[in-house]
Amino acid sequence: MNAETYADKASNIFVLSDSFIRIKELIDDESSTIDDISDVILLDPALAATVLKLANSSFFNYPGKIDTISKAVLVLGITEVYNLVIAYFTTEAFKAIDANSKYLDYFWLRSVDCALLIKFLGTHLNVANAERLFILGLLHNLGELVVLQITPKLIGECVSSDTAKPPWQKQREVLGFTFGECSAELLKLWQLPYGLFAPIRYQDVDDVNQYNVETQLLYIAKRVMTKTHVIKSSKYDELIDKTLLDELNLDVNTLAQAVDYCDLERLDMLSILSPGAAMVF
Repeated sequence: MNAETYADKASNIFVLSDSFIRIKELIDDESSTIDDISDVILLDPALAATVLKLANSSFFNYPGKIDTISKAVLVLGITEVYNLVIAYFTTEAFKAIDANSKYLDYFWLRSVDCALLIKFLGTHLNVANAERLFILGLLHNLGELVVLQITPKLIGECVSSDTAKPPWQKQREVLGFTFGECSAELLKLWQLPYGLFAPIRYQDVDDVNQYNVETQLLYIAKRVMTKTHVIKSSKYDELIDKTLLDELNLDVNTLAQAVDYCDLERLDMLSILSPGAAMVF
């Protein structure tokens, strides 16, 4: 099976709720108002609570208190609230997976770390609305859960702690595609924006220098996360193209600062999106 086939099978198992579909329709409709979007979010108390927790977290560092969904949409913007909605419904959709809880906790730990790392790097480089990059990191590896659900026996074969053959290369060898490519296919079937799934699809290409800054930052954040959690003995220059770091004016010290930021923010974010992982951590 190729990545598209895996994603197609998974899309029948991991389904976004009707509330998400309605919110997406409203956001796509230019005539919709903030109140229209807020009213639909409020129909799902758990979603509303999660959006408010995220909006008031140190992640956004808003100086005042955001105590209503309408204010969240007004202050953060429709696109950012939409990303928070995607984050919530994605984690909810994958609760249906048949998997060991410790495995899932470790998966979301790595995903949240990648999300925080890319957000830090985007902020450091003054990328506009860098918070939006968080969703790329959070969803970058959903294909791992897809493969785990569809062909669980192959997951173990995709594991690698060798810099000579890092996980994404091992995935190509075993599956013929990467988890990132499978993630992108699922997000495409969910009809999420191209600007969201394209960087995820191309996060492991060899010539990432030719792609946009979102793809480049995801490439870097994913590899920093890999060094932190997967290939701990590796060095950054074994995983990351130094030419790209030079072009973006990033260095090892900046990557270390990103890891420090991640260490500070990880527990708060996990407690909102994946409480089980927060307890383990």
